[in-house]
Amino acid sequence: MDILGTVLRVCVRDLEASVAFYEQLTGSTAMRFERGGVSVASVGCFLLMSGPEAELEVLRKVAATIAVKDVDEAHATLTASGAHIVAGPLPTPAGRNLIAMHPDGAVFEYVDRNAPGTS
Repeated sequence: MDILGTVLRVCVRDLEASVAFYEQLTGSTAMRFERGGVSVASVGCFLLMSGPEAELEVLRKVAATIAVKDVDEAHATLTASGAHIVAGPLPTPAGRNLIAMHPDGAVFEYVDRNAPGTS
């Protein structure tokens, strides 16, 4: 499995103010989308999330987002290594993802940039 990088997950109250700060900090323009009632902005290596507290509470349980070349390959490697796949692979606005619990109990999201149905 090729790990391409990590994304830091940040739950924020004021998405607009946070986006402005992180855009200035990183020199990147935010890519925005909605997911399950949560507003999301990807800015550089940061994934900013804002929405109902009940939704954010679930999202906070995921330690980090790990960018991989191919989610299907990550799924196979994680399963063979003893991880429990909690959700996915599923299509997202940016590609595909899955949520996995590692044998030590840590929970991570794995994402790729592949369009659903392609690899």
